Amino acid sequence: MGNEILFEVKGSVATITLNRPERKNAINQALLIGLYNSIEKITESDEIKVGIITGSGDSFCSGIDLSCLATDNLFDPRSDGKDLPEIFGSCDKPIIGAVNGYAITGGFEIALNCDFLIASKNAIFADTHAKVEIHPGWGMSQLLQQAVGQRLAKQFSTTCEKISAERALNCGLVNEVVSADKLLIRATKIAEEICSVNYDMMLTMKKLIEVRNCTTLNGAITVEKKGFKSFLKGFGK
Repeated sequence: MGNEILFEVKGSVATITLNRPERKNAINQALLIGLYNSIEKITESDEIKVGIITGSGDSFCSGIDLSCLATDNLFDPRSDGKDLPEIFGSCDKPIIGAVNGYAITGGFEIALNCDFLIASKNAIFADTHAKVEIHPGWGMSQLLQQAVGQRLAKQFSTTCEKISAERALNCGLVNEVVSADKLLIRATKIAEEICSVNYDMMLTMKKLIEVRNCTTLNGAITVEKKGFKSFLKGFGK
């Protein structure tokens, strides 16, 4: 792993820092490789229970580094067939996005692939695919509408307008907004709270919530009921 990604573990919490501050943490192949490897470390570790993703300097991630678009393999950076949504989707542990400054286009997609977001007051989100003429590939067209609803997603993606932290909070894109100096403190506090509960049941709750992504409301409730019946049988032995 190069300097494009910093990886730090304290207790049961791992922090991944996108680290190209001179390019506002713009995405190149090396950054993606480091990010994928770091998320897989969280997935495979017996000690790490929660991950946090943030950016160094005054930005979260300004999107794809356009100077690398024609030269870097951004679709399959490790040549193993795995892309960004698959890497995130393979991690059953909670990943918190701590967004400081710009989260633009591809950087916005990295944020959307996190389980939920805490933003600093200076956070700015924008989907500029239509402006920079780059086709989305990491979930923007689906994850944004999942977060804010289809009507707002259409507005944000067709106008490419900037979304302030306050508006992001009001429309449900982020969970909380804090001052920049408190961003990692708050994200870490939430991560520690997650680590303090019954971890197996927390993972069960997370999985049950995510069932709704691939079935109907009735189907998801059926899955929950089935799990509850199995749970109760365990007390009958």
